[in-house]
Amino acid sequence: MTSMSRNTKIVIEGVGKTFRSGEASTVAIDRIDLSIAEKEFVSIVGTSGCGKSTLLNMVGGLETPTSGAITIDGRLVTKPGRDRGFVFQSYSLFEWMTVERNIDFSLEKSKLPKAERVELVRHFVQAVGLAGFETAYPKQLSGGMRQRVAIARALVYKPSILLMDEPFGALDAQTRGMMQELLLRVWEDNKVTVLFVTHDVDEAIFLADRVIVLASRPGKVKQDIPIDLERPRSFDIVTDGRFTDYKRKILADIREETLKIMALERV
Repeated sequence: MTSMSRNTKIVIEGVGKTFRSGEASTVAIDRIDLSIAEKEFVSIVGTSGCGKSTLLNMVGGLETPTSGAITIDGRLVTKPGRDRGFVFQSYSLFEWMTVERNIDFSLEKSKLPKAERVELVRHFVQAVGLAGFETAYPKQLSGGMRQRVAIARALVYKPSILLMDEPFGALDAQTRGMMQELLLRVWEDNKVTVLFVTHDVDEAIFLADRVIVLASRPGKVKQDIPIDLERPRSFDIVTDGRFTDYKRKILADIREETLKIMALERV
């Protein structure tokens, strides 16, 4: 199903971001226009410093655009909200809390009855494959298991949008592949809208309905590439000729931007 046939969830219109320090200023993002459909999975790639995380943070309400506007379901984004869940590369877990308590922490401000909270936590512990580790503490878990807790904690209060910033960047290749497959299963079960920032082109293609390639300095949309690969996906898809074609095109775009940066740095 293409994004055109679904309701629009996020609209990013003419968005720019300039960072100022004293009299100096840096234009991080310049006039980005994007529409993201409800329940769509969109990956964002580009060179380091192209504004991927800044864009994600503005959608999350953690940063304010210098120009333009971001709306979710037609409402202007001005601050963080419980319609958006975040998962970062750092696990950001409470080391003194068990797996269950870390996940339940997201529900502390809710008005849900205790029994319903317990059931939700149990459901997401199962969903991310942590049954049997409910009473374990973060220091007793591997990196992949910690990130499963972080994903469960972000999803347990039922946000409609999941914002993910290099969530698997610190994991080894084998664990990373398993986490990607896990994320797709969880997404297909919950069908939230996902914005996923990554440096890994294979990961971007494997996960997404669309891959957005950002140009560098300042960041702007260079390519918006629909990924026409059937779902559900298994890791075998990476050997498919279509996958290879997408990868070749995206890597060429990123290489072009990298060469531009290198040329500027030599000036």
